[in-house]
Order: sequence, then C-alpha cells, then structure tokens
Amino acid sequence: MFDTILDLSAKFPVVTLTGPRQCGKSTLLKSCFADYKYISLEDPDVRQIAENDPRGFLRDCGTRCIIDEAQRAPDLFSYIQTIVDSRDECGQFILSGSHNFLLMERISQSLAGRTGVLKLFPFSIGELREAGKLPNDLDEILLNGCFPRLYDKKISAKEYFSSYLQTYVERDVRLLRNITDMTAFKRFLKLCAANVGSVMNVASLAKDAGISVITANSWISILEASFVLLRLPPYYKNFSKRIVKSSKIYFCDTGLLCNLLNIFNRKQLQESGLRGTIFENFVFAEYMKAAAFKGEEPQLYFWRDTNQNEVDLLCESDGRLSAIEIKSGETKNQKFYDGLKKFAKIADIPLSSTSVVYGGSDSYRGENQKFISWMEM
Repeated sequence: MFDTILDLSAKFPVVTLTGPRQCGKSTLLKSCFADYKYISLEDPDVRQIAENDPRGFLRDCGTRCIIDEAQRAPDLFSYIQTIVDSRDECGQFILSGSHNFLLMERISQSLAGRTGVLKLFPFSIGELREAGKLPNDLDEILLNGCFPRLYDKKISAKEYFSSYLQTYVERDVRLLRNITDMTAFKRFLKLCAANVGSVMNVASLAKDAGISVITANSWISILEASFVLLRLPPYYKNFSKRIVKSSKIYFCDTGLLCNLLNIFNRKQLQESGLRGTIFENFVFAEYMKAAAFKGEEPQLYFWRDTNQNEVDLLCESDGRLSAIEIKSGETKNQKFYDGLKKFAKIADIPLSSTSVVYGGSDSYRGENQKFISWMEM
C-alpha cells in the first residue's frame, strides 16, 4: 500500500484514502508523507475554522497537506478543487476519512478526475507475518481480528471491540443518518452478524429486528459506508439462469464479528457452530485487502445455483476466473474439490484455476490441485 499511495501522489493532485475507523490510515499517511503538514478535522476547533473560513484554512495548510476526516467539512472540497486546478501540481493534498459515502459524494461533486482513491483495511496476514506478529493459531486470529491497536497495545479483543462499537460505530451512524432508536440499530447489527455468510434476505432481517424493509436497506447502506459490512455479490455471467442473485454479507473483521456474536474464547468459538463461517469471512476479507492494497477494485463473487451447488469465492482478473473453496478444517481432504470440479466443468475453466484455502498450516500446490494454508494466503 505504501508504494501504491506514493505512486498515485505522483499522478494526481489529490489522493484520497478511505477505510474503517482505527485501521491505521493516519499512521500510514504520516509515514508516507512525513514532510506534509497534518491536520485532523476531528478536532472541533480546527473543524470550526475550516467551516467558517475555508480560504484561510487552506492557505494555512500550505502546498503539501494531509487533511484527516476531510468529510467533516464538506465545503472544503470546492475550494480544494480551485487550488489544485490553479497550481497544476501532483500530490498537493492527501485526504482521508472513514465515512465512505460522505467522502465519495463530495469527491464526485468537486474532485472527480483530480484524485486517486484507495481503501485501507485492518492488517493483512502478510503484514502481520512480515512484522513477526502473525499468530500460529487460527482460532486466535479469528477471535482477535486484525485491527492494528490489538497488536500494538496490550488490550483484549473483548475490551477493544466493546469500546470500538460505542465510540466509533454508534457515533458514525448518527453522523450518516439521524437514527433515534439505537437499541433497534444494535439489534439489527447483531442480526447481521448472526446471518454472516448467508445470502441476504432484507425482508427477514427487517422482520426480526422489528423495523421496515426501507429502514433495513438504509441501515445496511450505513454499515457498508462505515466499512463495517462488506457485500459479496453473486456471479451469474454466461451460466444457467437458475442461480441465486442476492448478495452475501460479511464483516470487515472477524474480531468485530465474534464480539457481536458474543464469542470471546476458543471454547465458545468451537461450540458456536459458526467457526467455518467465521473462517470464510476471514478469507474473503483477506482477498478484499489484497485487491485494496494494490489500488484495485476487487472483482470477487460467490456462485450458487438453485440446486445448491456452490463455490465460496470467485476471483476475476483480466477476464480470467479462478474458483476458491474455503474450509476451516486442518486436514486436506479430496472431497473439498468435489464442488470445484463441478464448477470448473460448468464454467469451462481448467482445474489449475481452482484452489482450496483451508485451516491447516502447510500448503500443497500440484498441477490441478492446490491446498493453500490460511497462513500463506
């Protein structure tokens, strides 16, 4: 991601970095642009100046500046447009924010064509491995997740995510929508967690939460815009029309997911009946991170037909399709390939384009079969 950000700053006058709260955006930007002035609009005093005197605020920013939580002062974007057009230089402003909807709305209005946009997620397996902080135990990383603070400070996942939900999620949703019934919203969020990895049925979620379908759709949009929920769409190109066409829902981080499910230790995880689904969420999030770190929009899908034939994850790149089965078991099993063989025949792709990501510690890469350890994704 470091190189990707620097590359964009050499091509665009503005670079915009979005992502979940506490995923390390500010730390990364300060490291990439150590000689830039850093300003955070989370500070009410600073934000007031930016809102009341945008010209004076931007003049004080200088010619190279990082503006964190930029969406908190939306009028700034029009003034930034004027400045970058007059200077005609690359890398003038680095913007960041954790409200994707608000940030992208302002960019589309004022900075379209003038900014390169990147998404940052919590640590990836590769980053943790490189830093010597990757746990050897799969259950440990599923329970803790990958948010940086858990690996930087001595804090338990239970303490961290309880605070995270109160401090960030609840506050952020109030900024995005005037939600008056936070109890109902929390109940809805927990219902989403209980349905993780399932094909989304908004009407059923709304009924269980005691809200309207319109409200449920609105809240799902809020959770996506805050990078809490991730959506995995179905793949239905060139195949039979008898397929599922609704998306699956996942979470940006399994530590947050486990907290919402009240799973706090290994015993609860093993007995929950959800370990396989949580691992599926974990693997999907890793593939999302891999695309985001390269500055690409992920082309990720699942496939399921009405006969319940299914492939957990499809990746499309340069018109080529690869199929991935996700299994949390630690033992390689040839049966894991049954669904992949069936899909390869239907989709007319070679078996060399299929693989199994599983919960074991060693990988095997043959000509037509690949078993990839979760540690080596």
